[in-house]
Amino acid sequence: MIAALMLMALSSSNAQNDVKIGKQNVTVSDGRMTPEALWAMGRISGYAASPDGSHIVCQVGYYSVKHNKSHHVLYMMNADGSGKQQLTKSDKNETDAAWLDNETLAFLTGGEVWSMKLDGSERRQLSKTDGNVEGFLFSPDQKKVILLKSIPFHEVIKENPSDLPKATGRLVTDLMYRHWDHYVESIQHPFVADVTSEGIGEGKDILVGEPYECPMEPFGGMEQLAWSTDSKQIAYTCRKKTGTAYSISTDSDIYLYDLSTGKTRNLCKPDGYQEPAVEPTKTMKQQKVNARENLVNNVGYDQNPKFSPDGKYVAWLSMERNGYEADRQRLCCYDLATGEKKYLTEAFDSNVDDFCWSDAKDAMIYFIGVWHATENLYAISWKGEVKQLTDTWHDFGSLQMLNNKKQLLMERHSFTSPADLYVVTPNFKKPEKTTVTQITEENKHILDQLAKPRVQQRWVKTTDGKEMLTWIILPPNFDETKKYPTLLFCEGGPQSPVSQFWSYRWNFFIMASQGYIIVAPNRRGLPGFGQDWLEEISGDWTGQCMNDYLSAIDDAAENLPYVDKERMGAVGASFGGFSVYYLAGHHDKRFKCFIAHDGAFNLEAMYTETEENWFSNWEYDDAFWNKDQTANAKRTYDNSPHRFVDKWDTPILCIHGEKDYRINATQGMSAFNAARMRGIEAELLIFPDENHWVLKPQNGILWQRTYFDWLARWLK
Repeated sequence: MIAALMLMALSSSNAQNDVKIGKQNVTVSDGRMTPEALWAMGRISGYAASPDGSHIVCQVGYYSVKHNKSHHVLYMMNADGSGKQQLTKSDKNETDAAWLDNETLAFLTGGEVWSMKLDGSERRQLSKTDGNVEGFLFSPDQKKVILLKSIPFHEVIKENPSDLPKATGRLVTDLMYRHWDHYVESIQHPFVADVTSEGIGEGKDILVGEPYECPMEPFGGMEQLAWSTDSKQIAYTCRKKTGTAYSISTDSDIYLYDLSTGKTRNLCKPDGYQEPAVEPTKTMKQQKVNARENLVNNVGYDQNPKFSPDGKYVAWLSMERNGYEADRQRLCCYDLATGEKKYLTEAFDSNVDDFCWSDAKDAMIYFIGVWHATENLYAISWKGEVKQLTDTWHDFGSLQMLNNKKQLLMERHSFTSPADLYVVTPNFKKPEKTTVTQITEENKHILDQLAKPRVQQRWVKTTDGKEMLTWIILPPNFDETKKYPTLLFCEGGPQSPVSQFWSYRWNFFIMASQGYIIVAPNRRGLPGFGQDWLEEISGDWTGQCMNDYLSAIDDAAENLPYVDKERMGAVGASFGGFSVYYLAGHHDKRFKCFIAHDGAFNLEAMYTETEENWFSNWEYDDAFWNKDQTANAKRTYDNSPHRFVDKWDTPILCIHGEKDYRINATQGMSAFNAARMRGIEAELLIFPDENHWVLKPQNGILWQRTYFDWLARWLK
């Protein structure tokens, strides 16, 4: 459900702090990663190269457990990583740095756009909006800028009477009144403003009068908008729907706004397009909107446009089908002169997660995508020839040209390494000649004190005779003559990859450092193994994917002599939490304890509780009340975890955030209540102020301590 979003959890709001928080020195006494060491790490969350490629500005977030706050600062360095210096030294967050020229930066602080020189001097406030700017993007000619600002929205929650200013009630008239972790009473719009010697003007709303958000909630940012190379047009991402229509549809489009005329055209659909009628309580798989002849109209997710350097094309990420948030994400290229659309990555049977254009001369596009549980760099020629340029056990998280047209600036991480920046010199003709050079070592002072876990790949035979890639993470200072308690990691999504991610909560480094072996299978439903493997999970949440989990842990228990089969647990979040709740009633005494975070427990309740109804429709097929529901729907509801509580016999820790509107906290509470009423040892860790993730430092420490205390109680 939360596909490709793990890096989003690392960012925080631009709210001002009253405490200055910087790089922290932590002493690790025994070489083991601790929750405190994990939260002391700096988190790289943005970067940009100067126009001439000589300098790089980098954003890093630091977190204070004592003050329960974060602080984001900017660093400047040479393109090879040398000469690093901190630019921002106030107690305010300073973020979103962008280059105006080789000597001048723009950045965001206090809800306004500022500028400064590359040494941090000559600071100047450019915008004056009473602190309302939430993002910005300057045009290539520097004469205009897009400002993201929130406007009131009362399409689904009515505005309260003016004579009742203290009333807290909300009159809701349609769906999508909540999204992710908030009630939807405002939406973002892009405003185009002039840039003069006096600063930034007021700006014009390019969606004026339209009740649609841009960027799209809950995770969209400036990557969903782009300037044309001549600064005359803006491409933007928008799903022009509200209420129930919004809640059941993933149909977003790329629009082109012309600054001179003020007119907008849809690049995805023809003029006059009428969407076929949709039944809102059934999957869109077989509905007319997804009929083959209608798919040419880009009815799925289309987002993140980028213009080619020569200005002739705009490319974006495109999913084919409506209602399916985990459809294969392809690279679509649009010819601005002819209107022709071309899908370039059809030969790559996985997702394109980010991309950038090379120079116009060779018409090459670089992209990152997951294949066999790693996120590597690929290149595609205009003819559609795809080549893999890197092949390592790491994940690249994002990329951009280094502006010399010959190198890429990229962020990379792994199970054992948090994010750092790298310069990649690609070689399309001879991919083995591609070089990757690390230029930052943000957390070296902590990592050098830690003993690293070992990571192995293991291919496991599944119950239906296929091969499944499973990661095995071994504790630091591993001794193969000993037996270790072992954790089965159940991935979320349900279509998120178990690639080489780095998480500040579900962190394999710290789990292994506490003396556990981790078994992390790329079960059915995960990308990177072809679309057929990915799609086997939809409509079959408790079938082959659950068999895959058990195949992985049984293989480890039987064939890895250092796995203690008498001390095994299963853990997971989101769909992983659902998996844990299901396994609790079907594990045949394999596990000694369970941990479920933000998991779905009762799928009938989940169907009407979640805010993004397209998800349940696609994954379950039908509303639970439909009398003509499909066999898949019946199987889904019949196998909901709550129906098997009578078979629960193992201690379970349930964790949930009360601001999680994706999977409501009642799911975790219900699971805990059921366990206790059955007389099963259980604990409930509930966070009134957290959403689907845990973002506040002290809550994060509490999460880690509770997690490891529970495991130690039953497995050590």
